[in-house]
Amino acid sequence: MNKQLIDSIMTHGRISNDLALLISEEADLINLMSSAKLLGVQGHGNQLTYSKKIFIPLTMLCRDVCHYCTFAKPPIKGERAFLTPEEVLSIAKSGELAGCKEALFTLGDKPELRYKVVRDELESMGYESTIDYLYAMAKLVLEKTSLLPHLNPGIMNYEQILKLRSVSVSQGIMLESISNKLNKKGEAHYGSPDKEPKLRLKTIEDAGIAKVPFTTGILIGIGESKLERVESLFALRDLNDKYGHIQEIIIQNFRAKPDTLMKNHPEPSLDELLWTISVARLIFGSSMNIQAPPNLSPDSIGPIINSGINDWGGISPVTPDYVNPEAPWPSIVDLTETCKENGRNLIERLSSYPEYALDAFQWHESHIAKIVTNAIDSSGLAREDAWSPGIQVDAPHLLSESKQHIPIILKNNKIDKLLKKTNAGSSLNEDEINDLFHSREEDFLKICNTADELRRQYNGDTVSYVVNRNINYTNVCYFKCKFCAFSKGKTSLNLRGPSYDLSEEEIQRRVVEAWDRGATEVCMQGGIHPDYTGDKYIEICKAVKNAVPEMHIHAFSALEITQGASTLGISIKDFLYQLADAGLSTLPGTAAEILDDEVRAILCPDKIYTQEWLDVHRSAHEIGLKTTATIMFGHIEKPISWARHLIHIKNLQSETNGFTEFVPLPFVHMEAPIYLNGRARKGPTFRESLLMHAISRIILSPEFTNIQGSWVKMGENGIKQLLLAGVNDLGGTLMNESITRAAGAEHGQEMAPDLMEKIITSSSRTPFQRTTLYNKSSSLQHEKSYDSNPLLPIV
Repeated sequence: MNKQLIDSIMTHGRISNDLALLISEEADLINLMSSAKLLGVQGHGNQLTYSKKIFIPLTMLCRDVCHYCTFAKPPIKGERAFLTPEEVLSIAKSGELAGCKEALFTLGDKPELRYKVVRDELESMGYESTIDYLYAMAKLVLEKTSLLPHLNPGIMNYEQILKLRSVSVSQGIMLESISNKLNKKGEAHYGSPDKEPKLRLKTIEDAGIAKVPFTTGILIGIGESKLERVESLFALRDLNDKYGHIQEIIIQNFRAKPDTLMKNHPEPSLDELLWTISVARLIFGSSMNIQAPPNLSPDSIGPIINSGINDWGGISPVTPDYVNPEAPWPSIVDLTETCKENGRNLIERLSSYPEYALDAFQWHESHIAKIVTNAIDSSGLAREDAWSPGIQVDAPHLLSESKQHIPIILKNNKIDKLLKKTNAGSSLNEDEINDLFHSREEDFLKICNTADELRRQYNGDTVSYVVNRNINYTNVCYFKCKFCAFSKGKTSLNLRGPSYDLSEEEIQRRVVEAWDRGATEVCMQGGIHPDYTGDKYIEICKAVKNAVPEMHIHAFSALEITQGASTLGISIKDFLYQLADAGLSTLPGTAAEILDDEVRAILCPDKIYTQEWLDVHRSAHEIGLKTTATIMFGHIEKPISWARHLIHIKNLQSETNGFTEFVPLPFVHMEAPIYLNGRARKGPTFRESLLMHAISRIILSPEFTNIQGSWVKMGENGIKQLLLAGVNDLGGTLMNESITRAAGAEHGQEMAPDLMEKIITSSSRTPFQRTTLYNKSSSLQHEKSYDSNPLLPIV
């Protein structure tokens, strides 16, 4: 490949505009493809995406007469010009039943300007234009189904684009070509006024001004030159550089169709298609989504994958490709297998690409942004299943003993290299950890297997748990954490249950009852009550010790410690000394949420920030108090924030060795205010939850030897799979669980020791009833835990 082209790519990450002629003359296809593939993998890894769609041909009438098109047809006497609302909804619901997420509306361009029958039909239905009817039908589908409309109505002005924005997740129009010669007599676009390049570019620009995620691309082989293809791509790039709204570039190859004026026109060769895809990648760089329709080149899937694409576009399991009816969609199963053979994972996306879906409220109307946010995972891709933390839905079966026998290192890809690096004792940076969190398929299994090997190395086959009781002494709180459904303040009075503030006598009653039922620990936390001072926390500790001197007090988040010290006007460390003197034994790692201040500024803006949380735990470690560390994940953050969190925790543990365990806490969404407002995802996916535990084991080793799974969030089947992903501890039996239950969790308040041990032994592991500090529970408490009376009603 020409040295100037290589230098431009190396310097700018893409080909500069002044090299248009040079790239159009580049004939070295092998090196073009190699460079394009490298750029594509750099931007998108080994992922190839697609959208599962239903195709709704709202009308096949069009005022244009493109010489290659069989979609547009003239009116037929006695037949309607448009699909009826009932027909539209029937098609949409069939797609919904098949698992589609996109409703693609395709239609002819302004047929009312050519056909009186269209004008009459629109008037009879009460609409002035095809765009108005499209708006109504997209709104119908949006309101009556779970599908997200993508609209391709042709040339539009700014006002029309803005109107359709309120009923669609994305819109599109193919530029096709910037070449004006194609509109001349005898050429492909002659007699088609809407194929004027400047009009199409104006529509694309207006979409950028309106902030609409937009689909466009070029059609190759209809009479344009290679230079004109390149100039078309540069024109699109210039618009995207200005507005950032073009979410994909489609490279579509012309297919000659019978009964068209171009039925004998030669189709572009495979080499031409591969050349154009590669050039598109080199022009747009690594981040753009480059797409080629798989049904138009069914025998060339492998070469197309290796030419720089990262997306296949929409594929329908129900409706045909009405624009190319001679080209059936590939089976998703077959396409998945072909992608695997070429080292790629086929992954479903929404019609709003990940970079737009993750910034949904910037790019979509708020009511649509809420739907999008509800439908995506942390990568902005389509959620894989119906599972969410805390709900009674069977967890997907992603890990099993048989899958654990797959070799850890299968290939020499990026994930293998990162795992080899950690196995050699080297630490990963945040970008490398972020890469691990995006793993799927074989890479996902390799990460879980690596974590399981580390678990075996540090913990053997022992799985521990502690008999404890949660005591949340008040749910009154003046902080405004947007994820919390437990606390009661002015902004959350409508959520579950009344406000309360437990008496000292009730706290003591619960402590005694817990001890009599075999507990060795009480875990105590609450809201930040406006009337509480540091003295209140000291009094709570004394009350527990007066009731049961032997009870281990595991209590107070870093926020409570900070607030308590502040009310007394003393340092954090001095307050911790006073609490320890009153009986405090260890601190929980709650209030960490996500240790990334960019996220905290949105999620819990008035809460302590990252450094404050770390300083509280550092101070506790310095005076001899052990603590735990947690992460709450799966709400508004991205995996890069998970990486930053793990690095913060690892660094502090390297400094103090004061953490006893790391506890990933999947976000339970059902009653969380930020979810009810449509601003948060519905927790991590099950794959993400397994990855969090597995990657935590890998990244935090050897500093942390205990990784804990939460049964109250993951459920019984979920924790069984966690035991194959690096987890060696199942936390506490709890007896009472208020915080997760207030958020809507359905897995109960207590997991009795006999059930806990049944789950452990059914996973071919050895149960170990421990204390908070991972010593063996006393024989007396152990015996009592198996022969305990039912809990009395709480007061």
